[in-house]
Amino acid sequence: MTQTLEDAMNNVDISPSHEAKKARRNLQEYFIGPRDLTRHSKWPRALRMHGSVTPKILLRTILIGLWSAGITAISQRVHEINIHPVVATVLGILVGFSLSLRSSTAYERYMEGRKVWSNLTGISATLARNIWCHAKERDGEDGKRDLLAKVSFLNLITAFALALKHKVRFEPYTQYEDLFDLVNHLDTYAKYAGKPRTKTTRPNTWTKIKYLLRIAETNPRKELKRAKRPLGNLPSEILAYMNAYVQEIVDNGTFPLAAIQGKAVANIQTFDDILVTADRILNTPLPIAYTIAISQITWIYVITLPLQLVKLMGWANIPVTMISAYIILGYAAIGNEIENPFGTEVNDLPLELYCAQIASDIAIISSRPPARIEDYAFHPDNKPLYPISTSGPKYWPDADIEDIGDALRTRALISKPAMWRRQSLISGKFPLVRDRSVGGSTLNTQVSRPTHGVPATADVRWADDGADGGGEGGD
Repeated sequence: MTQTLEDAMNNVDISPSHEAKKARRNLQEYFIGPRDLTRHSKWPRALRMHGSVTPKILLRTILIGLWSAGITAISQRVHEINIHPVVATVLGILVGFSLSLRSSTAYERYMEGRKVWSNLTGISATLARNIWCHAKERDGEDGKRDLLAKVSFLNLITAFALALKHKVRFEPYTQYEDLFDLVNHLDTYAKYAGKPRTKTTRPNTWTKIKYLLRIAETNPRKELKRAKRPLGNLPSEILAYMNAYVQEIVDNGTFPLAAIQGKAVANIQTFDDILVTADRILNTPLPIAYTIAISQITWIYVITLPLQLVKLMGWANIPVTMISAYIILGYAAIGNEIENPFGTEVNDLPLELYCAQIASDIAIISSRPPARIEDYAFHPDNKPLYPISTSGPKYWPDADIEDIGDALRTRALISKPAMWRRQSLISGKFPLVRDRSVGGSTLNTQVSRPTHGVPATADVRWADDGADGGGEGGD
């Protein structure tokens, strides 16, 4: 099996192609996400545009600049405007509190969403490993059926993650490229509900306008509202199939361990909790009264700011107002963007990456049969008592069990710095263990000379007994 895996790895090249390295983001990829975490930019953060909210607030900032220019021109050319700037101070305090509430609430939802997918990643690998290792395979044709059933169950774990991703993005069907082949054989409501009506097209003038003007954005739930048939709940239906599989392997005796049975059922229940938590995050936004009030307070402050600064600053009022508007509107835009962490904007969670990680983990787990003790414990390259000894398992059966126990106790007394300095010789009362079968593994154990602790068949010498490389001094 090891040789087969080695051959397979030698025949696979996962390094990026020359064309992929030369690829550059187009306009849609640059301002629409989620962000690719594998990419690295050498630009200073202050100069980056990918992930910035600048494009979203650019038009609004320009409009505020024009408004400020008009106010300044009227004050300078027509009639002097003189409003005491204390109003800006009072409104600034309210704006600060409002944006703080908006940002903290949005970031809390963002982190809650990240915890959901982190939990899903861990539970998926745990459940896949328990089923793969503890669900037995019978002999003959029944064994082949058992193996295919196990693999199909593991595919359902991946399908659940992908179905959850589409659900939180208001994509309720099954005809998606990454999901269709995993669930098309299942009898679900979404399968017969129809096909997605929204098509992915190249960005046109209207899509660019929607990105610049929030008022032009479409309803993200339009697929749900257009549905003509019941859509069901695809992730929940997948969990029902997973429960049915666990029940069947328990009934036929191929999943005998009661503790692992309970663990598998608990893992599936955790999947259900993850589904409920994601739904709570998605459908519990900040109360609309707060949202409206924060937006109104922000715009009142930005609009009235040039009226209060024009007397003090003159024409400098224009750039100062634009900079202030950029900062305030930018913070508000960040809160709006990360409030729903499951979307497709640049700063949203990269759900595609998380789903790919889950699929990769499951594929790795199922890529080889469950390991046997002979495969690793008695492998010639195994060093069971490292760093006390670098000898293999064939060497240790010649030692008494008491000697092995003493060696384990000695290993417990080794300090971490000594482990890191395996090849350094420090004189003093530090044992130097040389394994004859390996020839030359050294270790500073930082303990006094033991009467036991190293097998009798090992060549044990002390640095102060003339070991080569020794010197004066201790720690």
